Amino acid sequence: MNARIRRSAVAVVAAAVLPLSLAACSDDGDSGSSDSAQAESSAPAAGGDQSADTSGGMSGGDSDEPFGPACSTVPKEGAGSFDGMAKDPVATAASNNPALSTLVSAVKKAGLVDTLNNAENITVFAPTNDAFAKIPKADLDKVLNDKAMLTDILTYHVVGQKLAPKDLENGSFDTLQKSKLTTSGSDESYKVNDSANVVCGNVKTANANVYIIDSVLMPKS
Repeated sequence: MNARIRRSAVAVVAAAVLPLSLAACSDDGDSGSSDSAQAESSAPAAGGDQSADTSGGMSGGDSDEPFGPACSTVPKEGAGSFDGMAKDPVATAASNNPALSTLVSAVKKAGLVDTLNNAENITVFAPTNDAFAKIPKADLDKVLNDKAMLTDILTYHVVGQKLAPKDLENGSFDTLQKSKLTTSGSDESYKVNDSANVVCGNVKTANANVYIIDSVLMPKS
């Protein structure tokens, strides 16, 4: 009788733990090599507070997870969550993130929505609303009303390959604007052009890796 009770208790615990382990896995959409790393990360994540993975930029050393302090502002559920964004192409995914509404408006003004959504395997360095707010309003309005200049700036934020966090440690990459940007840093602390900080990195969309940054990048004229 006691053995039957113990077996029942084990079954109940297993039934409770399994869904938690599955829920800890985030939607990836990347190559098979990263799938195995993500599967390994799901077990320890189930035992802790999942929100801690994004709120403080602590991903437990798993480079396949989003990281950075601004990740705490990403919705936990719905189309704007990490899982939701992984299912949509990048311009659509960005439109579901409230912190990127200025960028999305700029992309629409420049007519780049289809360009970004239809591109394959790209990286987007996405300035937050606060990043655009650093630009004096008169200057920002001028850029937003000059389609050629706006397109120049926005395409400078896009690299034609998917970049993993380790790629950013000491990198120089060609942008869609036809000039280069540089990246530097390590662990979960990265800079772009020595000026913009990555505040929420390694965000996956259906066709892009996204690094949310705190300053707008300006191409060299």
